[in-house]
Amino acid sequence: MNVSVAIRAPAERLVVAATMGPTIHHLHAWRFTVAPGVIELRADPVRFRPSRDPVGRGLRISSGAALVNLRLAAAQLGHEAVVRLLPDAARPSVLASVRLAGRHRTIPEERLLYAATLKPFRAGPTEEATAPSGHVLKVLGEAARLEGAALHMLSSTEGTSGQRAVLTTFGDSPMEWLRAGQALQRVLLSGIVYAVSASFSFATHGVHGLEETIRPGEVPQVMLVLT
Repeated sequence: MNVSVAIRAPAERLVVAATMGPTIHHLHAWRFTVAPGVIELRADPVRFRPSRDPVGRGLRISSGAALVNLRLAAAQLGHEAVVRLLPDAARPSVLASVRLAGRHRTIPEERLLYAATLKPFRAGPTEEATAPSGHVLKVLGEAARLEGAALHMLSSTEGTSGQRAVLTTFGDSPMEWLRAGQALQRVLLSGIVYAVSASFSFATHGVHGLEETIRPGEVPQVMLVLT
């Protein structure tokens, strides 16, 4: 069998699986392309709306989320996915590249998270909403940490149901936005596993209790309410 064909077939299956999973934007302003030996995640100039996202922060956060779906799909097919963020300075529209490198033994957590990509997100909160248990919040915090971000719990405010939280990164560059997107997606998928509803916003200015919670050098990227 032609080697390029052997590589391309599973790569195309992964792209289909990744785009079927839930993402954090209704409009996909990104697209996967299959090139020899690599899958590229690119900004889609047709769908991207600079007027709504002038610096492309939202685009990169949502693109990072799509990367998680792709990585989980690769694991299910027994492939190790090697990801490079912003791999080519000469092609800024290429947000990430993914290379399938060798065999991968799927672990139970990956199977659970992949199953979560096939389910709809539970958007909350409801009137009867309560905060998740301390154990579940710890699991969600670990999910963010594994993707190079942090999830801090905020104190409750009057009129807010559930647990407020902020997702942060060290730094505020396009690469950190991609990391924030991967962390957000992993948190949301972990929430599905533990029957947690989540609502979130990229707006982080003027949030009560934020300055007292985050550490020096951390930049808030996403606000969440977990129930």
